[in-house]
Amino acid sequence: MTVPGRSRALTLEDIDDLRAYERGRAEYRRRIIELKARRRVTVGPIVSFVFENRETVRSQVQEMARAERMVTDEQIQAELDVYNALIPEPGELSATMFIELTGEHALRNWLPRLVGIEDAVVLELPGGDPVRAVPEAAHADALTRTEVTASVHYVRFTLTPDQIDRFEAGPVALVIDHPEYGERADLGAETRRELLADLRPDRA
Repeated sequence: MTVPGRSRALTLEDIDDLRAYERGRAEYRRRIIELKARRRVTVGPIVSFVFENRETVRSQVQEMARAERMVTDEQIQAELDVYNALIPEPGELSATMFIELTGEHALRNWLPRLVGIEDAVVLELPGGDPVRAVPEAAHADALTRTEVTASVHYVRFTLTPDQIDRFEAGPVALVIDHPEYGERADLGAETRRELLADLRPDRA
């Protein structure tokens, strides 16, 4: 089963069974770590983003199935139904945002202050016309709080063809304009090339 309207959705056939996955896991994880490094952007001291694609999502499902010893199609499909929403369609970027805090004091200090941070993420493109992220609808209700934010959020950017052209030309910055956390980071050339494959898969 695929998610209606999501052409890149993973199916059961894309997920290896536990024995097959275990045999190739070490090499597969090495490739995924390298892939995520190209797709990771750190914005300020405590926030990072990993831009998801079909392969990063597949790795999450494989690892979840391994950790939970999932062996039935029904179990795997339940995970696919959750994670397929994170795969971007052409013209989209999808990212997992991590608020990276260690220690009880940091958690108590920052998480109440950062309520609404998932609505404060922007891609700055040359020529103005920034693209504001939208929280991923499938997860927003579970993660939204009025008094304290979650440490993980899922956000999506939708770009027009003109915005994609300007993304390719660069420079591009990922910006958080929250009142309690105003930070920005420029996207390197390697990261932009990687993300253009999401925006324009026909040219990858």
